[in-house]
Amino acid sequence: MFVKLPAKFLNNKIMSNCVILTIGDELLIGQVIDTNSAWIGSELSKIGIPVLRRVAVSDRADEIVKALDDSLQVADIILITGGLGPTKDDITKHTLSQYFNSRLVTNADVLNDVTSFFKKVNRPMIESNYKQAEVPEHCIPIRNKLGTAPGMLFEKNQKVIVSMPGVPFEMKEMMTSYVLPELKKRFSREHIEHITIMTAGVGESFLAEKIRHWEQALPHHIKLAYLPNLSQVRLRLSGRGSDLQVLKKEMQQAVEHLIPIIDQNIFSLLDEGIEVAVGKLLQTKHMTVATAESCTGGYMAHKITSVPGSSDWYRGSIVAYQNDLKEQLLQVNHETLLQHGAVSEETVKQMANQVRLLLISDYGIAISGIAGPEGGSDEKPLGTVWVAIADHDTVYTKKFLFTRSRLQNIEMSALNALFMLYRVIKGNFTQS
Repeated sequence: MFVKLPAKFLNNKIMSNCVILTIGDELLIGQVIDTNSAWIGSELSKIGIPVLRRVAVSDRADEIVKALDDSLQVADIILITGGLGPTKDDITKHTLSQYFNSRLVTNADVLNDVTSFFKKVNRPMIESNYKQAEVPEHCIPIRNKLGTAPGMLFEKNQKVIVSMPGVPFEMKEMMTSYVLPELKKRFSREHIEHITIMTAGVGESFLAEKIRHWEQALPHHIKLAYLPNLSQVRLRLSGRGSDLQVLKKEMQQAVEHLIPIIDQNIFSLLDEGIEVAVGKLLQTKHMTVATAESCTGGYMAHKITSVPGSSDWYRGSIVAYQNDLKEQLLQVNHETLLQHGAVSEETVKQMANQVRLLLISDYGIAISGIAGPEGGSDEKPLGTVWVAIADHDTVYTKKFLFTRSRLQNIEMSALNALFMLYRVIKGNFTQS
């Protein structure tokens, strides 16, 4: 059969781990972003096979051989992508053939697939296309249903090496239909479970200190990773175990013990952005929000409208960058601007109140600040941002001081404003 593993591959299951090896100069010079490794790693995690390394090498035989030698020292599975095309710079197949002391032979099944592909697209075959039907005689060819370059599976010292095309949709189909099912048969696996806790309003080091005792009490098979980003820290719990239901229960109990410690910093137990969490909360309460932006120039509106279905809870935005527009559109008092300036608590209060009324919304958010790199003063340094949240009864305000680049300050302003809204809706925002 074309894709059936021999019996020797299915016996004596062993514990497994994997190295992902990507081949291609285009990856190393930044011309192409390696999305294959991320996808492969995610799919392997689902079936309980951990990835030890992700290695990228150039289109050079010596580099490929060295990477293979190193990988086989530490892993049971090597998954390779790239370098299987018909051009001279695609050397993976020839390198693997030499590595496994195998000559290239024309495989009838592969040739039939390649011929059928070109007939389907009504294009003639040239010599290099016929060459793609050649595979190392000691490999098991893997059918490529979406292209012309077959995959190849090798065995060495009870370890499995699989080479696949670098074209993402071809690789994904090959992994899904053949490689992943065969790895599940070949190797014994522990269950791997992940839980993501999204936090905001506290830095990584301060968060780590707050949950230090909780983290130290985690069982050895449950690990915690800190994944910080602008104004947010993603906590990822990863657990491994032979009994999936027991593992899930242990991890859920760990999360239940964590929540009371950092309740005011958690906005989701899913891997999602604050804009998504805010939208869900507003939908649940059948409420809406409108935004008034100055220094962020509509970035908060962009984040909100990137969420599918945001029209159910987002009314719209007024971007009043210049002071005369703050006066005309948002009815900010001229004396307020003269006395306190555009970047002030008094100004954002009026902006938030008025946008809520104008756009007939339950909440109004206003942002005004100095994103930089110019415009700061001793009283209001670069990165000073005021945010106001207005509801029917109260206006909540907070002053931030960001110290990043202009674009980062803009993004942090929008994300912090949305998290502030989340806390206001939840009823746990404390005016400072």
